[in-house]
Amino acid sequence: MGDIKILPILSATLLVACLLQACFMTGVHCDGTPAASATADGDLGTDKAASTLSYDGFSAEEKKALEQGGQKQEFQAEVGRLMDIIINSLYSKKEIFLRELISNASDALDKIRFLSLTDPKVLGEGDQSKLEIRIEADKEAGTISISDTGIGMTREDLMNNLGTIAKSGTSSFLEKMAKEGDMNLIGQFGVGFYSVYLVADSVTVVTKHNDDDQHVWVSQADASFTVAKDPRGNTLGRGTKITMKVKEDATEFLEEDQLRTLIKRYSEFINFPIYLQTTKTEEVEVPDEDAEKKDEEKKDEEKKEEKKDEDDVDVSDVEEEDESKEDKDKPKTKKVKKTSKEWELVNDTKAIWVRSPSDVKDDEYNNFFKSLTKEFDDPLDKIHFTAEGEIQFRSILFIPKKAPSDLFDKLQTKQNNLRLYVRRVFISDEFDDLMPRYLSFIRGVVDSEDLPLNVSREMLQQSRVLKVIKKKLVSKALDMMKKLSEAEENAIEAEEEEDKEEEDKAKAEAAGKEEKKEEDKEEEEEEGESEDGEEAIKKYKDFHESFGKAIKLGIIEDTKNRKKLAKLLRFESTRTKDGETVSLSRYVKRMKEGQKHIYYIAGDSKKDLEASPFLEKLKKRGYEVIFMTDPIDEYAVQHMDEYEDHKLMNAAKEDLKFGDKEEKKEKKRREKAKENLKDLIEWYKKLLGDKVEKLVISNRLTTSPMAVVTGTYGYTANMERLMKAQALNDPSRYSFMASKKTVEINPYHPVIIELNKKAKDSPEDDETKDLANVLYDSALITAGFDIDDSSAFQSRMLKMLKAGLKIDEDAKVEEEPEDDGEEEEEEKKEDSEEKKEEL
Repeated sequence: MGDIKILPILSATLLVACLLQACFMTGVHCDGTPAASATADGDLGTDKAASTLSYDGFSAEEKKALEQGGQKQEFQAEVGRLMDIIINSLYSKKEIFLRELISNASDALDKIRFLSLTDPKVLGEGDQSKLEIRIEADKEAGTISISDTGIGMTREDLMNNLGTIAKSGTSSFLEKMAKEGDMNLIGQFGVGFYSVYLVADSVTVVTKHNDDDQHVWVSQADASFTVAKDPRGNTLGRGTKITMKVKEDATEFLEEDQLRTLIKRYSEFINFPIYLQTTKTEEVEVPDEDAEKKDEEKKDEEKKEEKKDEDDVDVSDVEEEDESKEDKDKPKTKKVKKTSKEWELVNDTKAIWVRSPSDVKDDEYNNFFKSLTKEFDDPLDKIHFTAEGEIQFRSILFIPKKAPSDLFDKLQTKQNNLRLYVRRVFISDEFDDLMPRYLSFIRGVVDSEDLPLNVSREMLQQSRVLKVIKKKLVSKALDMMKKLSEAEENAIEAEEEEDKEEEDKAKAEAAGKEEKKEEDKEEEEEEGESEDGEEAIKKYKDFHESFGKAIKLGIIEDTKNRKKLAKLLRFESTRTKDGETVSLSRYVKRMKEGQKHIYYIAGDSKKDLEASPFLEKLKKRGYEVIFMTDPIDEYAVQHMDEYEDHKLMNAAKEDLKFGDKEEKKEKKRREKAKENLKDLIEWYKKLLGDKVEKLVISNRLTTSPMAVVTGTYGYTANMERLMKAQALNDPSRYSFMASKKTVEINPYHPVIIELNKKAKDSPEDDETKDLANVLYDSALITAGFDIDDSSAFQSRMLKMLKAGLKIDEDAKVEEEPEDDGEEEEEEKKEDSEEKKEEL
């Protein structure tokens, strides 16, 4: 359809003025369509077609007057074709009719309100001055009525606007749609009113404009409609009432609960109050005539029996009789169910996003969030903004306090977390294009008057406009998270500075050099800042625990915002206490002088990783190492090579570099050690064969004899484990990534020194080979790899245990001794005792 042009505010203002001049109606969105061609002028009361029309809500005499005074109009043939498309093809949900009619009623109310700004008298007095929408359903009559106190329509409006669906371009439109089959082309036609025929056999429109008498428009979605002056006179005061005779297959819309649900879903935030007529049933007490009659008969019988000797009656009997008499004299009642009609305000939640953020209180945001999401907790954070530029819209985005349990189970399905409105009319909450899937936890609303819609308002046209909205929403959502992150960082820095000051103060006091300072340092203010800092730290901790995985998914998928997302990450490290985390920014700030890399290692838990041999040299030199314990961490870091010009380096892979002065000295020492262990390296490499790619002198070990690492671009042990754990994964797809392993040995460890001697003295000895294989298998286990041959490993370990316990290698397992009869007697005794207990 080409680029969609967005009307500026000035154009919109001119359009309103133009529409007001044309006398708007409430039944449809005015599109300036010309009047339909009349087949005849004057009285059509004798026409048979007119006599078959259904005038819902009129008496027999009033119907006759309408038929005699009505003027019949024929729809154009092309309009009939378009009507068929609307009813049978355009709308995928019948329920849309209610949204369309409420939206039109709201437009009509807006128009009269606009006129009242310059002329308050147009509103009238009493109920007529109230701007509202009322909806009622009559199950017995099978009708639904929607009325408003809007601007109403004149007779000319009814003839012109409800008599035609589209402009003179209807023919070309139908031809183009027949060729291209593009339903979005209908977006230029204002046909929302005609969605009533999705649920109605016939429609009666009664309307009153301030400049004309009250008129009636009736049609049955056939080739004609009838317009007549209302014989009842001016019953509305002003406004429009649309009554639909519901089809047999749409009777569910006669239910109050269904109507209430649809109003709340589509029109909850309409500017004007929407009232739904409800039926209330309650139990009330009414006189029971049958019971009264029986009591009278019973009293007559009792009077005959009351003639007894007064001497036989004591005082207590008299009192009891008096009480009994009082009870009997009370009127008899019964409970019956009484039904009454009441008007219920349905849209009591206000569209707070149209207000200035400075005018909205936190309680209002919290209540709105709960109403929107049906959550019990307040949101963790929010952002309220107005986007301006090539497209204008308002929005409020929320971060929930907790992630739903199925957050990551629904990544492949449409999310219902963002609700799209156009002029506060709900359009849809099923969009894949408003937010990337890693931000699917964001809840909120988007409201625009510039969005291009097709005629049914059920889908946005796939256009550049939607991409602009998405870009803005993502940017604002990330800004909200950035503020949370920065508040936490600032609070932690403030705590660290405070701790440092206290430490310096303690040192000074211990040295006797503390000078006297003012005692009054606004302690209350400091305590308040401390509380705010603690809250900021806890707030971000809660956020990261709930949505940290989503942020890491964003690092994988969102290349444009990867740097912003990286600032939101938090990890445990060798320097963090239990329950604490560190950001990459703070890691960089406290790097050692001359440190070039950010070191990390991935695994199951901090406890396991702290004992890893891969960290021995790093910890000894005082380097901080990040612990990545979330299964998604290693996936994410593969898409993030560096942070703030510092390369991320995996401590579990080969080619570990330190980049400090000591590294050059150590390199020379390793070259010397390699020469000394040349024979061991060759022998060991031959023994392990193709299990390993190479065997080298380690630059990372200090206390362990051996470590097994992978190539720079291969999978680590942790990554291999994660890939294998995916039940539906095909191992052949990642087998090429499982590169051959590199064995690193510590030349200064006594085990390696002794093994070097044995390899020289007895290289073919089975014991030497077993020791070497067990050492390699142990290193595999420590690194997190699976052992290639677990049976062989068990056999070697058993052999070493026997040697350690000085058991002959050929010693056999003793046979189980035969039963000597004592056990059988014991079993019989136990069975006997059990039977006694049962008895």
